[in-house]
Formats: sequence, structure tokens, C-alpha cells
Amino acid sequence: MINLTNNELSEICNHLGKFKIINIQKIFGGCINHSWKIEFTNSKFFLKKNERNQKLLKFEQYCLNDLRKYCNSQNIIIPKVIHYFEFENNEFLLLDWQDLNNFNQKKLGAGIAEIHLNSHIKKPNKFGYPVPGFIGTNKQLDGWESNWVDCFIRLRIEPQLSLLKYDSLSIDLINRIKSKIKLQLSDHNPMNCLIHGDLWSGNVSTDKNEKGVIFDPSCWWADSEIDIAMTRLFGGFTDEFYNEYFKIIKEKKGSNKRATIYNFYHILNHANMFRGTYLNQVDDYINMILKM
Repeated sequence: MINLTNNELSEICNHLGKFKIINIQKIFGGCINHSWKIEFTNSKFFLKKNERNQKLLKFEQYCLNDLRKYCNSQNIIIPKVIHYFEFENNEFLLLDWQDLNNFNQKKLGAGIAEIHLNSHIKKPNKFGYPVPGFIGTNKQLDGWESNWVDCFIRLRIEPQLSLLKYDSLSIDLINRIKSKIKLQLSDHNPMNCLIHGDLWSGNVSTDKNEKGVIFDPSCWWADSEIDIAMTRLFGGFTDEFYNEYFKIIKEKKGSNKRATIYNFYHILNHANMFRGTYLNQVDDYINMILKM
């Protein structure tokens, strides 16, 4: 088990202006960062540590602060960034502590929809993101495109395909996949908004007041349907979530087909990170896309 060194604990206290930690509890569950609950006499924090030389937590800090601009705090909570710092070649991110419970997801659904709607009102006239980031541990490119299809293919699909070491993925097949994606998305009018970007059930919860809580984002300005597509990739979201979301943002015709295309990005990313059975799913998604 990874522990915090005395020097690291001292550095944490210095950044918080605190003197004595009364309790440290290791939090298990993630595979990218190490996490702890750190308690002082009258406050507690969530600490994340990353040992990679990639600035994953710096990107997370940026995304959390971005999402907080558009959230309705009556329905959803975005953890507040208390401090980000680097120490002895490691990254540290301190967030305010949230007591999580898995109650109903009505406010979670409404809160996600409100982030999408509120950001859409102030949207840039382009798709992408101003800073380079990560999806899992793989890079997520920065940059902008005025056309949604060009953005999705150039900044998301092509980089993942280029990472994939897979013999059956020929140049001809890649071109056919991209052509089919362009065709399917060509008549779609996307709702450009700030998305969470990695919205699966492991990155959401609710608090004691049944407010939604979201964390571990991989934000960019994209079609709102991308977030909803991912909620259906691994499951874990309730009817209440979708009912409340679609009360605010109506579901568009053809969203199921587009969900397959959008989730192809995440399947490629998982195949690049974990290999294994995700490679078989890459084949499945390619076949589904080519048959559209």
C-alpha cells in the first residue's frame, strides 16, 4: 500500500495552513491516483496523489474549476479545489471532502442537464478544449474545430486509432470507419456544451441531501449526447436520472446510433489502456458502425 511520507504530510499542512493531522484514511477504488481522507480538528479534505510525470491532476483541477462555472448547486456538487501543488516529482490535489451516499439520481440527472444547458448558452463557436488533457491515462488533445465532425474525428478518434496496435486495423479500414462516422453525423445538429467527458457510474454519486456529485472529469466542448452515451456504456444510471435529464434537454432522433459512434472513442481508449477483451469490443463497434 502506498503511504504518504512525513515530508509530504508536512507539505500538505503548509499549503493548508494547518498544524496537526488527526486522522488519515486511505481511500481505495481508483486505478490511476492514490487517494486519502485527511482530517484536522475542524475540517477534512480529499487528497489525490499521482506519481506519473504527466500532470493528470493539473488537468483535473482545470476541469473541476471549469464545470463549477455552470452548475446549479441546488442539484449538483462539483468538489471545490482547495489546492494543487507539485512536490518531489509528484502531483497533489486537495479537494473539499464530500460524504457520499447512493440515493436516487433525480437531482444528478437534472444537474448534468443544467451544466449542459448553462454552458451551451455561453458556448464558444467551436468544439474542442483550450488545454491538453487526459482520458484515463491516455492523452486527450487540445485544439479547436469549427465543425463538430472534424473535431470528433481529428481530436478524438484519430489519436486513439493511432495508438492502437492491432494488426487487423488497416489504413483502408480506418478510412471506411471515418467515412461512415462522417456520414452518420453529417445531418446532426449537436448541442455544443461543456461535457464531463468521462461520465460513467464510478465518477458520480449523491450526497446525504440527494444532490448529485460528479468528479474525475475529462472535459471538453462537445455534443451533449457524448455524456449521455457514456452513461449507457457501463450502466449504473437509473430511470430517474434519464427522466430528469430529458425534462430539461429533449432526446433527439437518432441518438442511439450516435451513442455507438461516441462510445467507440471510450472503447478505443479502454483497449489502448487495458487491451484484453476491449480489443474484441473494438471489433464489435467497428462492425456496428460499418453496418449503419
